[in-house]
Amino acid sequence: MGDAAMAEFGAAAPYLRKSDKERLEAQTRPFDMKKECFVPDPEVEYVKASITSRDGDKVTAQTEFGKTVTVKECDVHPQNPPKFDKIEDMAMFTFLHEPAVLFNLKERYAAWMIYVRQ
Repeated sequence: MGDAAMAEFGAAAPYLRKSDKERLEAQTRPFDMKKECFVPDPEVEYVKASITSRDGDKVTAQTEFGKTVTVKECDVHPQNPPKFDKIEDMAMFTFLHEPAVLFNLKERYAAWMIYVRQ
């Protein structure tokens, strides 16, 4: 649904869905599905990270905060492509798991984009 179709929601539209411009920017952002992931973090549950190496069942990744962590392969969850950032229907996720849902809700809340079931 483009910006024109969102017009029916009036002033509430920016709080429901990203604009066409934001969606286009997200779709053109560089993204490596094989490296981008979520890893466990003791303070904030999960953080975004980029895999730097694999050794057996261990994965080493660089977090978005610059910290290098080594975790079990089973604790690494793939990120969804950027086009899914702040998406209103999480059933559309490529990877539907706890870190993806938590991150999406956090991002939508920070942008004042309410999440409701329609």
